[in-house]
Amino acid sequence: MSVVAAQALREQVAAACRILALEGYADLTLGHVSARAADGTIFIKRKGVALGEVETDDVVETDDATADLHLETVLHTAVYAARPDVGAVVHGHPPYATALSATGAALELLTHDGVLFADGLGRFDDPDLVIEEEQGRAVAAALGGRRAVLLRNHGVLAVGKDVAWAVLTAVTLERAARLQAIAASLGELQPIPAQLAERLQPVKYQDRFVAEYWEAWLRRLEGKGGVDAGRA
Repeated sequence: MSVVAAQALREQVAAACRILALEGYADLTLGHVSARAADGTIFIKRKGVALGEVETDDVVETDDATADLHLETVLHTAVYAARPDVGAVVHGHPPYATALSATGAALELLTHDGVLFADGLGRFDDPDLVIEEEQGRAVAAALGGRRAVLLRNHGVLAVGKDVAWAVLTAVTLERAARLQAIAASLGELQPIPAQLAERLQPVKYQDRFVAEYWEAWLRRLEGKGGVDAGRA
């Protein structure tokens, strides 16, 4: 992997962290984003900085023995081992999706946000920290071929084929959970029929739209005094 390509991917991971902080994932110094390069190198946010503080130098390689890695880095490495289609992973504790993880309720297909998860969410039922390789493999198994998994009483893990898709998945999951909480307080839920949701998904969620959303997020960061990175 070239130095230029590695730097560009690290910049994307750093931008993703700051975007997620703006989108409800801020939680002290907790939460992390990673990305896998074409040669298999995994870059991840280091321990000790908040999502909203992450700069390019705070993105390190998982196999760097000198790097200060999060305890739950195994969440990322296990998913990459199980899912060759995954290019980026997000783990965090957004309020609404984390609250959903602490119930027996399903994510209903109430809005076009929910349509992204027409094939359902995985459920991992152990509320412990995920710090052992065996636990990481169990989370990857619970995720299966889906886009996201709820970690009971803990948080979420979302994946995508690249950084922009993983961020979109994480943000959309939290928005869908928030809208479900609002809808449940207003009256009887009326979900979108599953067959319609399945037909809508590839229309609503396309690479070109995700590219537009990523650029919009970067502009939002710039407006916050944020980033000139992540555009590669």
